[in-house]
Amino acid sequence: MRVPAVKTATPADEASAIGTVVLAFAADPVARWCWPDSHQYLSSMPRFTMAFGGGAFARQSALCTEDFAGAALWLPPNVHPEEETLGQIVEETVAGSTRGELLTMLEQMAAYHPDEPHWYLPLIGVDPACQGKGYGNALMMHALQRCDQDRMLAYLESTNPRNITLYERHGFKALGQIQVGSSPPMVPMLRKPR
Repeated sequence: MRVPAVKTATPADEASAIGTVVLAFAADPVARWCWPDSHQYLSSMPRFTMAFGGGAFARQSALCTEDFAGAALWLPPNVHPEEETLGQIVEETVAGSTRGELLTMLEQMAAYHPDEPHWYLPLIGVDPACQGKGYGNALMMHALQRCDQDRMLAYLESTNPRNITLYERHGFKALGQIQVGSSPPMVPMLRKPR
């Protein structure tokens, strides 16, 4: 199997990379718990994606495959999601009972982030038509080479149990589980440099 080529996403690639992430998360348990209606999901997830991981574009740490079948939004050390914007999006788009549970989940997510500088992967996704063909693996290998070179921790939260084995193959270890009320479980994971 040919290894997909990975590149740093440019500002011109932003819409395509965001579109790939939105498509990839269309069946994600946590994303669809937040927005169970397809119209809600399609109108909310692009904004959420930009607020959660869009800072990667300005810092040249967003990755995509050359054909845009896969994308990963990595935030470098000391760069964080746009918390105020995320809160606004949640308030405006997530139903009442779910909203409170989601806000609690977001608080619990923050508690798992390492105190020391680290690379954070808020979002990685592969077009469902291309899953199982090595795109996620190629995106992870590309980014983790830099983490290893710089001797930096890497951190993520897995919102889909199907993806945990991919992360484990790349050296991530589960730190626990986040689950609030009716939410699906989320697994925070940490990787030490190799």
